[in-house]
Amino acid sequence: MFKITSDEIELGDVIRAVEAGDAGAIVHFLGVVRNNTEGREVSYLEYEAYPPMAEKKMAEIAQEIHEKWRLDRVAIIHRVGRLEIGEVSVAVAVASPHRKEAFEACHYAMNRLKQIVPIWKREVWADGAEEWVKPDPVFFQSKT
Repeated sequence: MFKITSDEIELGDVIRAVEAGDAGAIVHFLGVVRNNTEGREVSYLEYEAYPPMAEKKMAEIAQEIHEKWRLDRVAIIHRVGRLEIGEVSVAVAVASPHRKEAFEACHYAMNRLKQIVPIWKREVWADGAEEWVKPDPVFFQSKT
């Protein structure tokens, strides 16, 4: 499962996407909209993405995980649109026979998502100011 969605993210769906009989570990991460950034009060966030490119990059992350850990059960989903404080913006799940690889691969997936997946975030603060945060420019590069 590699998906950009405007729907609420359901953890159960993400876990079911990676479940398998040989999985002794399923590690998941949920990114949640927090009420502040660097001490500044946040009202809400808004995310935008180009789904075909973003989902392709998510699949590349899964391929990298396969190459590093020989794991094939990875799910990455990111929400777009307006998100309120406390709502889930991103979910990553990885299944593995053993916990060590699952933890490492899940951590890796989230870091790579921030690096290479083209998702833009607009932070809107309580004082009415706002700022778009763009992805790292490396997201346009292919894996070499």
